[in-house]
Amino acid sequence: MPESNRKRRRTFTAEFKSQIVLLYQNGKRKCDIINEYDIAPSLLDK
Repeated sequence: MPESNRKRRRTFTAEFKSQIVLLYQNGKRKCDIINEYDIAPSLLDK
């Protein structure tokens, strides 16, 4: 598969991850967080 067709793997800081978890714990819906930050659902599950 040509490299140009592949999505580049993104990395997230610990601070960003903590911020996302806090949003969820404070009642923001999971689907809203996923759409707003363009992240994979599995990232929030972890």
